[in-house]
Amino acid sequence: MTSGCVITRAVLLVTLATAVLSGPAAAEQNSLAVARELYASARYDEALEVLNSLRPGPGPSSDLKSIEQYRSLCLLALGRGDEAEAAIAAVIAADPLFQPTEAEASPRVRAAFAEVRQRQLPDIARARYATAKATFDRKDLPAAERQFRDLLRLVDDPDMGGRLGDLRLLVQGFLDLSVAAAAPPEPAREEAAPPESSRQPDFPPGYIFSGGEGGVVPPTPVKQEVPRVPSSIVRQTRERGLLELIIDEQGRVVGIELKSRLHPLFDSQLMVAAKDWRYRPARLNGKPVKYRKLVQITVDR
Repeated sequence: MTSGCVITRAVLLVTLATAVLSGPAAAEQNSLAVARELYASARYDEALEVLNSLRPGPGPSSDLKSIEQYRSLCLLALGRGDEAEAAIAAVIAADPLFQPTEAEASPRVRAAFAEVRQRQLPDIARARYATAKATFDRKDLPAAERQFRDLLRLVDDPDMGGRLGDLRLLVQGFLDLSVAAAAPPEPAREEAAPPESSRQPDFPPGYIFSGGEGGVVPPTPVKQEVPRVPSSIVRQTRERGLLELIIDEQGRVVGIELKSRLHPLFDSQLMVAAKDWRYRPARLNGKPVKYRKLVQITVDR
């Protein structure tokens, strides 16, 4: 090792020691700076040692993206492509919408990011849909709206290449429902209260509930048999569809709208079958009410 390298290494060691004495946050920032210097000096193995010693904490202030980006740079420079992809995947898992700019990474690294994103984004989108749907089912409508909006941006990302069109319809539908159900009521007019005998109910007659109203118990299936897809068209049928049903106070299906289609032949069979479905009706304060219900149809292949 030349004297210049020895001096440089000594300076780096002093920098790391100073960072440790300054506290965890300062240590992480200084160690990352040391790793950048080592990478700039083409000392990729040593830069990896520093990066591997860093343990960024959770949250938006974490340097995870910077650490894994420099890790991928070092690994690509060392010809360790599989490990570089794993580092890139860690960045994308933490922030699926992140893409390095021209100032942050070389064309080679940006191309590697794009390739890994194209593979990962569909699975990430499906997982985030499950999370947003669970939030919606818990009636946490403001959080569900935020999650569905973020998911819509992810599904529309250019690296998605137009895939998951069916999922986009579901996301948009649930986003619309979240916004509508979370809308604040109109401010009350300042007027004298009418006599007790002339007061109107909270909801007008024939009002169709959708689950966002407080105190409503959704309908539960009594008969909801989905027909099998004919084997002759199963490969041409989309994996998921979405039905919107209007269920009356007797638990009968009185309205059907196909929000997301599967196949023209199967769609007609599904609509006919849905007319015979029966439910225990939705209830408000123990009284049966009309209800708008979304039913997701999944095709077994």
